[in-house]
Amino acid sequence: MSPSRLRSIRAVVAKDLRVARSSKAVTLPLIIVPLVFVVVLPIGLALLARLTPAQGTEDLMRQLESFSPTLLESLAGLEDAQKFVVLALVYMMAPLFLVLPTMVASVLAADSFAGEKERKTIEALVYSPIADRDLLLAKMLSGWLPAVGIGLVAFVVYSLTANLAAWPVMGRVFLPTWMWLVLVLWVMPAAAAVSLGATVLVSLKVATFQEAYQIGGVVVLPIVALTIGQATGVMYLSVWLTFALGLVLWAVAGLLLYLGGKRMARTEILAQV
Repeated sequence: MSPSRLRSIRAVVAKDLRVARSSKAVTLPLIIVPLVFVVVLPIGLALLARLTPAQGTEDLMRQLESFSPTLLESLAGLEDAQKFVVLALVYMMAPLFLVLPTMVASVLAADSFAGEKERKTIEALVYSPIADRDLLLAKMLSGWLPAVGIGLVAFVVYSLTANLAAWPVMGRVFLPTWMWLVLVLWVMPAAAAVSLGATVLVSLKVATFQEAYQIGGVVVLPIVALTIGQATGVMYLSVWLTFALGLVLWAVAGLLLYLGGKRMARTEILAQV
């Protein structure tokens, strides 16, 4: 890629990030939701394991046993309270953690083209001397880079919070596991790419940020289905299954990027303004 193309892409990315930082509709979800996931939830679940009476924990484990026998086999040798901590903070929170990069990518991608239309700045962007594919790549990077960055920071904070909050029960460091490392380093960037790819495609067609964000938010539904599947014992995220999930997501992300490049037409964007 030539230096001039790189400069054009960097300029669009820098401008998008600067605009995103100045918008409360964009920044508030990026602050509140990660804090809930990486601080409030692990502390709450760890306290629940410590404060729940022994009989209550045993009853809960018996209930979970009927839904998730495969998961519970991997917890052999742990006390009931420890089983609850590992089950909740290692296994159940793993698919839910993918909500963070998808949410961040959706918010920023929705603000890409739809936000430009809403702010009446799309004309200057469309007439800028940058190729269509470079413009699309810049818009994708504007959402993907922050999503991955926030996801990595959230993972570090989550691991520290979970280990500290559950130390009285576990007595050791139990996060990260190999499955979590594959999830964060391989699956999370792919999930962010899928989310922003879908949302950018929607953002090209709708007129407002809220429309793009709401419609693009449907990408969270597969994550919810993954969480339910794991909780009911249909499946659980082993290292190899997590790796395979990443392969699928990267393939979908590549398809969405291809479709976005095919549908990127400046004349159609201007017609919607």
